[in-house]
Amino acid sequence: MTDVITKQGMDQPEEEVTARQRIWAIVGASSGNLVEWFDFYVYSFCSLYFSHVFFPGGNTTTQLIQTAGVFAAGFFMRPIGGWIFGYIADKHGRKKSMLISVCMMCVGSLVIACLPGYATIGIWAPILLLLARLFQGLSVGGEYGTSATYMSEVAQEGRKGFYASFQYVTLIGGQLLALLTVVILQQILTDAEMREWGWRIPFAAGAALAVVALWLRRSLNETSDRKTRQHRDAGSLRGLWKHRQAFMMVLGFTAAGSLCFYTFTTYMQKYLVNTAGMDAKTASAMMTLVLFVFMLIQPIVGALSDKIGRRSSMLIFSSGAVLLTVPLLTALQNVSSPVVAFMLLMVALLFTSFYTAISGILKAEMFPPEVRALGVGLSYAVANAIFGGSAEFVALNLKAAGSETSFFWYVSVMGLLALLVSLKLHRKGKGIQL
Repeated sequence: MTDVITKQGMDQPEEEVTARQRIWAIVGASSGNLVEWFDFYVYSFCSLYFSHVFFPGGNTTTQLIQTAGVFAAGFFMRPIGGWIFGYIADKHGRKKSMLISVCMMCVGSLVIACLPGYATIGIWAPILLLLARLFQGLSVGGEYGTSATYMSEVAQEGRKGFYASFQYVTLIGGQLLALLTVVILQQILTDAEMREWGWRIPFAAGAALAVVALWLRRSLNETSDRKTRQHRDAGSLRGLWKHRQAFMMVLGFTAAGSLCFYTFTTYMQKYLVNTAGMDAKTASAMMTLVLFVFMLIQPIVGALSDKIGRRSSMLIFSSGAVLLTVPLLTALQNVSSPVVAFMLLMVALLFTSFYTAISGILKAEMFPPEVRALGVGLSYAVANAIFGGSAEFVALNLKAAGSETSFFWYVSVMGLLALLVSLKLHRKGKGIQL
C-alpha cells in the first residue's frame, strides 16, 4: 500500500495526496459507515419497544429471543454481502461498492420504519421484518470490507493504525447515535408511545441520513488502479484461495473480537435490564456514556498500534478476553450502581479496543490489493455472522435454559482462540507478516 491514491475514472500515474484530501477521504468513507451502522443498531436498541409488535406471544425474554433471532439472521447474510461487494470493490472499484452498500442499507431501514405489525398483516409482519433485516445484513456485509480496504489504502504510511481506527470511531458513532436517539425519544415520549409508534422514528431518520452519506461518498477518489482491477485474480475466490492462511487467521481473531464487541455493547443494554434489573432508561443513558468514551479511545489505541505493532495490540486484547471476561460479566450480573457498571464496562471495552481500533488495518495488511476487499470482507463477515451476530441469541437462550454463566466461559474460550492466532503474527515494522 502506497501513500497515494488515484483520481476516480482516470488511470494515469498516481498522485501525491495532500493532508486535506486524505482527511476528506476518511470523512467521506466514514460518513457512510456511520449511517450503515446507525441503521443496523437502531434495530437492536429499539427491539425492547417493538418486539411485541411483530411477535405478540410469550413473555419479555421470549419476545427478545425472537427479535434477537431476526437480528442474528441479518448477520448470516454478511458472508454473501462480503463476497458480492468484495468482488465489486476489487474488480470495479472501492467507491462503487461503497455507494451501492449505503443505498441498500437505507432501503431496508425505510421498509422497517413503515412496516405494519402482526395485528394488521398477521404472519407477514415478522416475515417482512426478516426480509428487511436480511437486505440490511447483505449491505453491512459488504460495507466493512470495502471501507476497511479504502481507509487502509488512503491512510498515510506510518500512521495507518491511527487513520484506520476511524472505521470503528464511526461504527461506534453510529451505534452511539442510535442509542442517543432512543434516549432522547425516551425523554420526549411516554413508554406507551414508544411501544406504539415512537420506535419507528429512528428507522426513518437513518434512511434520511443516507442522502448526506451518499453525497459525500460520490466525491471520493478511487484508491485502486486499472492494473489491480484487471488482475486475473481480482475479486475472485480462486485468488483468495492463494491466501487461505491469512483468511483462516482473520477468521480466528475476528470470531473473538466480534463476540467481545457485541457482548459489551449491543447485548449489554438488554443484559443490564433483563439480568441485573436496571431501569431501561438508566441503562440506556449509562450505555450512551460508555459508548462515547469507547469511541474516543479508538484513535489513541490505533496510534499506539503504529508504535508497538499490530501483534502486540492483538496480544493485549486476547489476553484480556481470556482473563477478564468471566469476572467482569459475573460482577455485572448483580450490579445495582450505574457508576460501578460504567467502570466495569470501561475495563472490558478498553481491552476490546486493542482489537477494534486496528481490526480493519490488520486484516487489510494481510491481503494483496487484487483480493484485499474480498479477503477482508468475506473473512470478517463469516466470523462475525457466526459469533458476533449470534451473541445475543446465544446469551438469551442460555439464560432461558438457566445456564447464563456458560455464556461467560464461551466468550473466554473464544478469547483463547484469538490469543493462539495472535501468537502467529510476527512484527514487520509497524504492520504484520505471516
